[in-house]
Amino acid sequence: MSNPQTGKIHLNRKQMLSSVAALALVMSGVAGVTAMSSATPVLAAAVAPADAQTMPSFAGVIDHVKPAVVSVKVKFDNVSDQTEGASGQMDNLPPEIQQFFRNFGGQQRKLPMMAQGSGFFISSDGYIVTNNHVVQHAKTVVVTMDNGKTLDAKVIGTDPKTDLALLKVKEKGDYPFVSLAKEAPRVGDWVVAIGNPFGLGGTVTAGIVSARGRDIGSGPYDDYLQIDAPINKGNSGGPTFNLKGEVVGVNTAIYSPSGGSVGLGFAIPSQTVGLVMTALEHGGVVSRGMLGVRIQPVTSDIADSLGLKTASGALVDQAEPGTPAANAGLKSGDVITALNGEPVKDARELTRRVGALKPGDTAEITYLRDGKSQSLDLKLAAQTDMQQAKAGSTGNDASPAFGLRLAPASQVGGAGDKGVAIIGVNPDGVAASKGLSDGDVILEISGKAVSRPADVKADIAQAKKEGKAAVLMKIKTANGSRFVALAFPKA
Repeated sequence: MSNPQTGKIHLNRKQMLSSVAALALVMSGVAGVTAMSSATPVLAAAVAPADAQTMPSFAGVIDHVKPAVVSVKVKFDNVSDQTEGASGQMDNLPPEIQQFFRNFGGQQRKLPMMAQGSGFFISSDGYIVTNNHVVQHAKTVVVTMDNGKTLDAKVIGTDPKTDLALLKVKEKGDYPFVSLAKEAPRVGDWVVAIGNPFGLGGTVTAGIVSARGRDIGSGPYDDYLQIDAPINKGNSGGPTFNLKGEVVGVNTAIYSPSGGSVGLGFAIPSQTVGLVMTALEHGGVVSRGMLGVRIQPVTSDIADSLGLKTASGALVDQAEPGTPAANAGLKSGDVITALNGEPVKDARELTRRVGALKPGDTAEITYLRDGKSQSLDLKLAAQTDMQQAKAGSTGNDASPAFGLRLAPASQVGGAGDKGVAIIGVNPDGVAASKGLSDGDVILEISGKAVSRPADVKADIAQAKKEGKAAVLMKIKTANGSRFVALAFPKA
C-alpha cells in the first residue's frame, strides 16, 4: 500500500509473496526454467483460459467453405518473346511470365508455359470465379479441387477492367459452392483467405479488413478491399470469406517491395463480382454504359474558384463530340454533383457508377453551371475502347499560381491560334511546383476564353475583386486539356 507522507509503496507479507511468485513466473520464461514453485501453476492457470477465450477459431468456417476453393493451372502455348523494349509484345502477359522470358536474355522463343492461381465454385453446376490475369491468353485450364480431383475447364468470359474471369468445368457434376456476401464488410471485421500460394494449394490465412474503397491504379473501376490476411503469388483469384462463410472479395493484388506478403492485400468486393459474373454468364462480356465525358477531381482550390462549399463532384474537362453528354448539353466546366438522385463524391465514384449501368439506361445528371444547380436526362451509349467515362489522374492534379510570363498563342510556334501561351515560369513559384511549364496554353479563365495576356490579367483581377480564394483556368498541354486553380496568396 502507499504511504501518503513519502509517496513510497509498501507491501505487506502476503502482497510480497504474490509479487515474488509473479516475478518467478516472468523470470522462468526469460531463463527457460521449467521447474517452478507450487504457487506458479495457480497463477498460470488463472491467466491462460481468459486468453484462450478471446482468440477466435476459424475451423468451422474453413471446414464448410474449403471444398469449394480450387487451384487453377493454365497452359500458355506458343507464347513468343521479343527482344527487350520491342513494342511491348509481352505487356499483356502476367508479370511472372514476362520475367521468365526475360531470363532468356530477350531471345525469341516459343515455349509452352504454365501459370497458377486460385478460384472458387459459385454454382453447383461448375461455374468458377477467378482473376482475368490468371487465365489471360490461356490455351488450356485445369482446376484441382480440395480432394485432389482435377477437372478440365473452359473460359466463359473475362472482364479486364475489373480483372475478373468466369470459368466452367467441362465434367458434369454436383459441385460444392459458396455464396457471395450481399453486404460489404466493415473495417476491422475478421476475414479468412484461402488459395494456392506458390502452388502449395489449400492454404488458409486470416486477418482483418484494413480499409475499403482503395484505388491502386490498376483500372478505371478500382474499389478494392484492403486486407491484412497474408496473400502471395498464386492466391490471385481466390476467395476471402467473412465468418459466415460468405465471399466478401476476390484476392487480386498485393503491395510489396519484396514480392512477398507484407500485410497489404487487395480484394475485389463481392458486389462488383456479382454484377460482372452475371454479365459474363449471359453473353461472355460486360456491357457498360458510356456518358462521354473527360472528368477530373474537384480539388479544394478548384472548389474555391467555383464558389463550392465542399471539394466534391466531378469536373467536366470535355464532353466528347457525338456522345450522350455532348448531345444533352453538358459542357466543359460543369461539375457533376449527382447521378440518378444520389450524390457523387468524386470523379472516381462517377466512373464506377456510370460503368455499373447498361447501354440504353436513362441517367439523370445533376450538375452545377455558373453556380446554379441544373439537371438533365440522357440515355447512355455503349462503351468503346476510345470512349469511356473515366476519371482523370489524381496523381498530377496541379494548382497554378503567379510567376508566369505570357504571350498570345498565335505568336508562339506550335502553340496554336487560340489562348495565351506560357513562355516562362518562375522556378521558385507555386506554378512551377504544381507542374505548369513552358508551352502550356491558357484557354479559359473562369469559363471565359482568353486570347491576350491582358485578358488573363484582367480576369485574375476580377476574380480577386469578387473575393474568390482562387481563379479557375483551363490549360492545354501536350497531353490534352485540364482545369487547374490559381490560389491567391493569403494576406
